[in-house]
Amino acid sequence: MDEINIDYNKLGLKVGLEIHQQLNTKSKLFCNCPTELTDEPGEEFIRRLRPTRSETGEVDIAALFEWRKNRAYRYEAPQNHYCLVESDEEPPHEINKEAIIIASSIALALNSNLVGEVHTMRKIVIDGSNTSGFQRTAIVALNGFLGVKGKKYGIETIAVEEDAARKIKESGKEITYRLDRLGIPLIEISTSPDIHDPQEAREVALAIGRLLRLTGKVKRGLGTIRQDLNVSIIGGAKTEIKGVQKLDLIEKIISYEALRQLNLLKLKDELTKRELTKNNFDNINIVDLTNIFISTKSKIIKNKIESGGKVLGIKLEKMKGLIGFELMPNRRFGTELADYARFYAGIEGLFHSDELPNYGITEQEVEKAYDLLKANRESDAFIIIADEETKCIKAINTIIDRIKVAFDGVPEETRGANEDGTTKYLRPRPGKERMYPETDIKPLYINYDIIKEAEKLKPEPVEKKLKMLIEKYKFSQELAEKVINDINLGFIEELINKYGNRVQPSFIASLFVSIFKGLRSKGIDVDLLDESKIESIVKLLAEGKIAKEAVEEIIERATKQQDKNIDEIVNEMGIKTISIEEAKKIIDEIVNSNKDLILTKGERSMSILMGRAMEKLRGKIDGKTVSELLKSKVDNILNNSEK
Repeated sequence: MDEINIDYNKLGLKVGLEIHQQLNTKSKLFCNCPTELTDEPGEEFIRRLRPTRSETGEVDIAALFEWRKNRAYRYEAPQNHYCLVESDEEPPHEINKEAIIIASSIALALNSNLVGEVHTMRKIVIDGSNTSGFQRTAIVALNGFLGVKGKKYGIETIAVEEDAARKIKESGKEITYRLDRLGIPLIEISTSPDIHDPQEAREVALAIGRLLRLTGKVKRGLGTIRQDLNVSIIGGAKTEIKGVQKLDLIEKIISYEALRQLNLLKLKDELTKRELTKNNFDNINIVDLTNIFISTKSKIIKNKIESGGKVLGIKLEKMKGLIGFELMPNRRFGTELADYARFYAGIEGLFHSDELPNYGITEQEVEKAYDLLKANRESDAFIIIADEETKCIKAINTIIDRIKVAFDGVPEETRGANEDGTTKYLRPRPGKERMYPETDIKPLYINYDIIKEAEKLKPEPVEKKLKMLIEKYKFSQELAEKVINDINLGFIEELINKYGNRVQPSFIASLFVSIFKGLRSKGIDVDLLDESKIESIVKLLAEGKIAKEAVEEIIERATKQQDKNIDEIVNEMGIKTISIEEAKKIIDEIVNSNKDLILTKGERSMSILMGRAMEKLRGKIDGKTVSELLKSKVDNILNNSEK
C-alpha cells in the first residue's frame, strides 16, 4: 500500500492546479480599504446565509449542504480595514484597475490571451467567509502555457477574485470571521490537467509561484499563497483538494489521493466479490444499544449517555474488515464514514467493530453488541453511534448512503488537506449552478494603456534574475537557485539592500533557505515569526550587538515567546556581543588551564578547546574569530615547546 510503488502512468493520474496568490495592491478589489491585516477585532455583527437559485433555476449542492448546517456567522469589523462593501451594506465600487494590470502582466508572462472586457461574476459561497453569500471573480486571460523542464503545461484561465474573510474561531454552530482580509485581490491561475506525476505537480507549482514573486507585486509570507489540487485516476473521479499552503506537501497529498482512489476501487471490487449490492443496505434495522454501555469506561459514550443521549447501532452484513480497510496512511474507510457523519449530522462519537475493543470499549461490550444486532462475528461488521437520538439516526442514514456510494467506486467531492499529507471530506463538489453574473459592476475594457502598464510589470526571465543574484550578491549557483524559489524572495532582497553592507548577503539568504529549514526539521514553527521580528534579528547583527552563532537560539525562543520583542529576548539570554579584547582574556584562561592537553594532543586539542570556548562565548562573538584567536594561542604554545 506504499504510494512510492504506484505506477502513475498505468494509473492514469491526472492533476490540475489552481494557484491562488494575494496581490500587493494599495486597496481591495472593490473598495478603497487597505490590504493589510490587523490584530484589532473592532465592532461585531451577526448574519445567517442561505443559498439562492442560479439563472437556470437550480441550487448549488455544496451551498445547499452548508445552509443545512444552520450556522450563525459573527463578523469582526476592524476600523479602517473594512467598509460598507465588506459588510454588504453598499454596492461594490469599480474593479481595482491596479489588480487587473498586475494580473495582466502575469498573464502575458504565461503566454495567455487577454480578454477584451473584464466581466465580474458571482460565485455562491455560504460557509460564512463572505458576508454577501458569494465571492466575486473575473476572468482576465485564457489559453496560455508554461514551460517547465522542456514540457508545456496548459494555463486554462487567469482570474482575479476577492479573498475570503479570516476565520478566527468556531464554537458550536457559530463561526467568527474577521473582515480585514475579505476583498483583498487574489490572482487565480488554473492549469490544464496535463500533470501526470506528483513531482511534476510540485515543479509546476514552484515555477508558477516563482514567476509570481518575480513581479514584485504579490504579498509574501505563509497564508498569502495556496494551491488547490484537482486529482483523478482511471476509473476514479475528479477530486478537489483545498487549501494546500506548503509546497513541500503537494507531492505527498497527490500520492495519497491517488492511493485513496485506487483503494476505493479495490473496496468496490471486494464488495462485489462478497456478493453484496446496494440492496443489502436498504431498510437496515437501527438497534438501541444504550443499556450495554450504561457502565462503560468509554468517556465519549459515557458523556453522551449522561447528557441524555443514546447509543444506536447497525449491522453491516458481510462487511467484516472493510470498515477498517485502509485507504491511505492513518485513514480508513471508517474514517471516511466518520467524516460524513461529522459533516452532515455533527456526530463525533462513531465506533466500528473493526477497531474494537478499543477507546474504553471492552470485549464484553463488543460481544453484547454482536448479540443484540444479531450479527455474525465471523463475517459481519457493525457501527455504533453515541449522541442525541435524532442526530444518531441522521448520522446512520448518512453512513448508509455513503456505503452505497462505495459500490460506484470514487465519489466526486471536495476535500481538505491535513498537515500529514492526508485529506478529509469537506463537502460535495460545487457545480455550474454556483455561478451567475454580477450586475452591480460595469465591465472594464482592457485597453492599450492597461496593456502598456502590464508590459512594464511583466516579470524578468528566471535566468536573468539568477545571474543578478550571483553577480551582485556573490551567491553561489546553489544558493541563488534556493533564494529565487523561496517564498520570501522579495523580503530577502529588502533585507540585503538595508543591511547587506554590514551583514553578508549570503548569510541573510541562508537565514531563510537553510537556517529556517533546519529549525523546521526540529519541529520549531518559524512561520510564527513575523517580518518585523526577523528584521530585528538582522538589524542586531548589523549593529554588532549579537553574533551569528546566537541567531538560531534567538529564533527558537522567539517562536515560544510570542508576546516579547527580540530585544527583550536577547536581554534575557544575556548574549550581547563582547569585544575582541574581552574574548582574548576568556580564551587565555581556557588555554592556560589546558596546557597539558595541548602538549599531549597537539593540534588535535583544538576541537576540544573550541567546544569549551564556545560554551562561554557562543552568541557573544563570531565563531570564526574565536577559532582564529584560539589557534593562534595553541600554535604559540606548541612552537615554544619545540624550542
